[in-house]
Amino acid sequence: MSLLANQVNSGDSEIDSSSLLTVLNDLHSQYKSLNEGAVAKYIPELAKVNPDLFSICIATVDGQVHKVGDSEQFFTIQSISKVFAYGLALEDRGRDYMLTRVGVEPTGDAFNAIILDEQSKRPYNPMVNAGAIATTSLIKGSGPTERLNRMLEMFRQYIGHDVFVDMSVFTSERSTGHRNRAMAHLMLNFGMIDPNIEEALDLYFQQCAVLVNCQDLAVMAATLANKGINPITKERAVDKAYIKDILSVMYTCGMYNFAGEWAYKIGIPAKSGICGGIIAVVPNKMGIGVFSPPLDVRGNSVRGVKVCEELSQRLGLHLFDCSNEEAKFE
Repeated sequence: MSLLANQVNSGDSEIDSSSLLTVLNDLHSQYKSLNEGAVAKYIPELAKVNPDLFSICIATVDGQVHKVGDSEQFFTIQSISKVFAYGLALEDRGRDYMLTRVGVEPTGDAFNAIILDEQSKRPYNPMVNAGAIATTSLIKGSGPTERLNRMLEMFRQYIGHDVFVDMSVFTSERSTGHRNRAMAHLMLNFGMIDPNIEEALDLYFQQCAVLVNCQDLAVMAATLANKGINPITKERAVDKAYIKDILSVMYTCGMYNFAGEWAYKIGIPAKSGICGGIIAVVPNKMGIGVFSPPLDVRGNSVRGVKVCEELSQRLGLHLFDCSNEEAKFE
């Protein structure tokens, strides 16, 4: 294992910045010319994105930020938002109540599959569309404006600056989201969501259309790695009690029907989105953000998966890798 990997996996929070940046530059150069995959086209606005955009960012729990590529390029967060909406719903409703409405089991099916658990009638988990819609519908507020403002404030706490909804993407998703409406009606039929479907769907489409960049993704992931405290602003974004719930579901369900292979090869909690973003969390150490729009057949960023696999190997990040006896996760 390399000296940098030993630093990352030791109890020392100080990591050689120049060595880490060298690794990121190497990976960016290695995969920049990779032309596999295609940008998402079923939401018209997303089809307009430049497929050559590519950035990698790491934020450590002691506040260091290392980035390469198009790290300041904004894009809509899409399904990565599900992680953070789940945390907000957990704070609002509690673990036990959430489990009555949304399960935590991997599906093995595509993220937009119109399926519910045959016995419980719950959506399988909060990382697929059906579960995410149910989760978002449980966020508290006196009306749609208050719920949206609470959502945006939650993102601000994770990121460290105000965030905004891309209205063109929101409108595009809202006008073409018939499959998501079908899921909502199916869940309404079984009492998993309340009757005001359009209000819940609007909030779901809005959360997916929040604008972020690659550095924002890394800081959000680092906030989860740092027990819910933003490592830059020192502001708490989510109750520490729910970190294990969030990371557990990310680990088992965050990469859709690639989740098992991701856990086997890369071995850290993660979440992807059809924007081409991926976040990954190394508990007590760092958050990783990668942005590259071309997707594989499962809806995961092609370059993003490759980068995370390389980072896991080079830095010894797999949670169950016992080859480094010095590894210490507090």
